Amino acid sequence: MAPVAIVILLALVEYFFFGMRVGAARAKYGVKAPAITGNPDFERYFRIHQNTLENLIIFVPAVWFFGLYISPLWAAGIGSVFLVGRLIYYFGYAAAADKRAAGFIVAWLASIVLVIGGLVGAIMQLV
Repeated sequence: MAPVAIVILLALVEYFFFGMRVGAARAKYGVKAPAITGNPDFERYFRIHQNTLENLIIFVPAVWFFGLYISPLWAAGIGSVFLVGRLIYYFGYAAAADKRAAGFIVAWLASIVLVIGGLVGAIMQLV
């Protein structure tokens, strides 16, 4: 399960990086805490970070269970697709809100595969 653990930890590093970018955007665009609105450029960075958190709650258990019941290497590979998708999402959304879809879809599809695979694997363990 070490490959799965590495991918999960890389996802957390990625999330941490996105959080640092929110802090930098807050300073750059003059959005003082606790405000989360006021500048559309800042708001995009904030949404990147928030949306990544929303996706991690699905991704982390899904990649873990897929690795446990199907294959740690396949879980790590599909999990890596999630990480790349989130990076594509980051760079697209940071540039313009209408450029976020491709990265979102890549990460979302990886999560769906992990959820379904983990569920099927767990059910197969029962039978």
